[in-house]
Amino acid sequence: MPEGHVIHRLARELNREFQGQVLRVTSPQGRFAREAAALNGSRLTRAEAWGKHLFLDFDVPEFSAGAQPGARAAEHIVHIHLGLIGTFHIEPSQPGPPVGQVRLHVHRIDAEGGEDMCTWGNVFAANLRGLQWCRLITDEEKDIAVAELGADPLRSDQANEQTLAEVMDKVSRTRRTIGSLLMDQKFYAGVGNIYRAEVLFRLGISPERKGAELASEENKAIWADLVTLMKDGEAAGRIDTVREEHTPEAMGRQPRKDDHGGEVYVYRRAGQPCYICGTEVAERVVEGRNLFWCPTCQS
Repeated sequence: MPEGHVIHRLARELNREFQGQVLRVTSPQGRFAREAAALNGSRLTRAEAWGKHLFLDFDVPEFSAGAQPGARAAEHIVHIHLGLIGTFHIEPSQPGPPVGQVRLHVHRIDAEGGEDMCTWGNVFAANLRGLQWCRLITDEEKDIAVAELGADPLRSDQANEQTLAEVMDKVSRTRRTIGSLLMDQKFYAGVGNIYRAEVLFRLGISPERKGAELASEENKAIWADLVTLMKDGEAAGRIDTVREEHTPEAMGRQPRKDDHGGEVYVYRRAGQPCYICGTEVAERVVEGRNLFWCPTCQS
């Protein structure tokens, strides 16, 4: 499942290519056809990420003639969750329908002439495939969805800071393990299986430690490391968690070969020796996902 840094990077790319532009919006697959028709010909105001959730805010004309000037349409926000295998790729426009089961397809059109800007290959389109859900929602529904999320390491707004304070307090009082809490989106929005394993290893914290057993400094260190690593991941488009002294070049070892890419300490390295102490990396299922850790370094 794409972790939060992927969604934030995607929001940034969508804003770069489409923000403020009049868009052709369709649903080639047909399962989002009614909603796409309501958005077609409107401008993308903003793409925004909250944890693993993506929101596309469209400037849709008022639905009713009696609406107040400047009023927003009742439903004007596309709420997307990619799930385990979803993708939202920005690709060169091509003649004909996009390839594959595309739930949502958007590309720029000429706002003045109303014609497609189709110098094929020079204008980009965004194609949404394999997602968990794609919904057209109101401002109120967005507020409800965001309110259910925890603190997002890639957001620095005041609301997120308040949520973080609440999360820290809850962690300090719970008997749930930190290995469980880091996968709970109501605590840490956007954090996934890779960042869970890697942050705990980097800080030498056992995933079995209860939230209430962690010192305040440890809680703060977990958050600070999440912020650092996820910002790096968003900028680079991949997850790298090893420090300079543990890179393949520094250690004289082979680079990691994995579909996820990036250099990591323990993630998906079960049975292999820890880079620090040589102990075999352990693995077991926690919160429905395989957790990896070093029994020695994280004792």
